[in-house]
Amino acid sequence: MLDAASPWAPLLPSARRVTLEVLLHGPLARSELADRLGLSTASLTRLTKPLVDAGLLREVDTPNPRGGGRPLQPLDVDPDVQRFIGIKLAGFRAYGVLTNLRADILDSASVDITEHDVDAVVARIADLVASLDDAGRPVAAIGIGIGGVVHGFARVQRAVFLHWKDVDLGAAVSRATGRPTVVSNDLDALLEAEHWFGDGRDVDSFAVLTIGAGVGGGLVIHDRLVGGPDSGLGLLGHFPVDPLGPICPEGHRGCVKALLTTDAIQSQAALTLGRPVTYDEVLDLVETGDAVADQIVGRAAHAFGTLIAAVANIAQPERIILTGEGIRLAQVAEARVRAAIGQSRHPEASPIDLRFLNDDPTLWARGAAAVAIQRTVLAVLPLRAG
Repeated sequence: MLDAASPWAPLLPSARRVTLEVLLHGPLARSELADRLGLSTASLTRLTKPLVDAGLLREVDTPNPRGGGRPLQPLDVDPDVQRFIGIKLAGFRAYGVLTNLRADILDSASVDITEHDVDAVVARIADLVASLDDAGRPVAAIGIGIGGVVHGFARVQRAVFLHWKDVDLGAAVSRATGRPTVVSNDLDALLEAEHWFGDGRDVDSFAVLTIGAGVGGGLVIHDRLVGGPDSGLGLLGHFPVDPLGPICPEGHRGCVKALLTTDAIQSQAALTLGRPVTYDEVLDLVETGDAVADQIVGRAAHAFGTLIAAVANIAQPERIILTGEGIRLAQVAEARVRAAIGQSRHPEASPIDLRFLNDDPTLWARGAAAVAIQRTVLAVLPLRAG
């Protein structure tokens, strides 16, 4: 019988491969699973029987599409075999979710972050974990997503909003909670969640673009997250789209950061309208026909469409997912976003499969949980702090 607290570590690579395929694509009929993995029926039966006996896999009754006879019994992972906590760490608040093995959210909570001292933040994270964890059924691992540069799934090299440099957050939280902890850039975590459990699970390549306080983007190509040493620096935000546009805080004229962030749009609107306005108020004014707000948002929509087209032209992903706390702009001005995409694409190019994800803190916390799930399933978690 597998250890319910850690059923993955003892699995042989072949058994892990079978279970991972079912986790990501199940429920699957045995014949389809054998075809996907290039296994004979006898080999698949030999591999799956102990996994079913241990409770990691289970048979699910479904109607026989041919009618009559015994119902089909495809294999599926039991999503309740393990639970995880994902945390989105922001400057003034930490948002947490409790999930099952498929990153379905079972519960959520949040805590205020009033100090940026590392020990104080770790203490608040531990409080958040305690509010979601169950001593009778402890979570298998904790994932933390943070806006910044993260190395080795543990060490925060740079997080501007917390004024941190070179902080071993993974080890600190593991010591405070007694749970294995993995840390990742929050956008990378969101990409992994969509890759395994969301809108990217049925394609080999996709991109995610986010707009809000910043502009971010990431790619999964051939089922692998594209990363590098500068991941987390927000370099996409400085992609130039308008040579006559405003200047961003770093001095780049007409980059998407200067045109698309919530602060940029609020500042342009306040300057033109002669009064302070919130981001949502600007978009509300567009919907009521205000010409000034419409011009500002239209310019931003054109910039966003140009950026989307550039990503599509360069990376050629099968799908592009749009999200972030500022995503309402693309929904209010969707026609202008799509028009700008068309202006920057070859007329014979394939239509871009655009997906919108409404932004929510739990979306990002779920991403962090998905990374913890990945590292657990692949048996590459750090050792639990004693």
